[in-house]
Parts: sequence; structure tokens; C-alpha cells
Amino acid sequence: MRFDEAIQQAKLVLHGLTGLDISSIVGAEKEDDGWLVRIEVVEKHSIPDSMDILALYETRLDSEGNMQEFKRLRMRKRIDTDIEE
Repeated sequence: MRFDEAIQQAKLVLHGLTGLDISSIVGAEKEDDGWLVRIEVVEKHSIPDSMDILALYETRLDSEGNMQEFKRLRMRKRIDTDIEE
């Protein structure tokens, strides 16, 4: 599985499992047995948009693109800058 395919697959499966809107891809890396993809999603839409609640999810795919694991790492308001790594 190519890099871009892993990202698209992670987005598709995470959205399908949670129903949450994908905001952005935060990171992706090849692992020995698959892929690790970090995805930011909109947990709660708000008015104004700057008050949306965003969550960072970490997903693991096997080498064939099957999701093996996903977990929410943290949440923040869109207006809050996320400077942690």
C-alpha cells in the first residue's frame, strides 16, 4: 500500500466508524507491519466555527489497509493553537 492510499484508507475507515467529519491529516508514517496515521476530526460543530471541538485520533492500519486500532489522543477548541508534539 502506498503512502497516499494509506492516508485515504485511514480517513475513510475512521469516518465510517465514528461518523465524524475529517478536519486534517496531522501525520502519517510507515511502520514495519503497516501504517500509523494521525487525523484531526470535528467532534462538535459550533457557531462560530472557531469554537468547534476538534479531536486528534491515532489510527493503525495493517499492510493491506485494514484498521487494526484507533484511539482519541486529545481534544481542543479550533481557536486554540495546538503546539504540542
